[in-house]
Amino acid sequence: MIRNNEQLYTVIHPLDDVREQKVDLSRLGPMRLTRTVRVSLMALRGYFILMLMLVVYHVVVAAGIVVH
Repeated sequence: MIRNNEQLYTVIHPLDDVREQKVDLSRLGPMRLTRTVRVSLMALRGYFILMLMLVVYHVVVAAGIVVH
């Protein structure tokens, strides 16, 4: 029996739910980057290059090619 203020909810697992239509990526154009995003991506690229250089240096030192 349901009282006046109670509601029943049916829980559906996402794998059992109806599939939703996805966005067609071929119809989307290129996105414009803001200045902040461009600077952030450049900083991230610089960080990755620096970390790669440190890894290469560590491998060269560990191989005994350069004496630390």
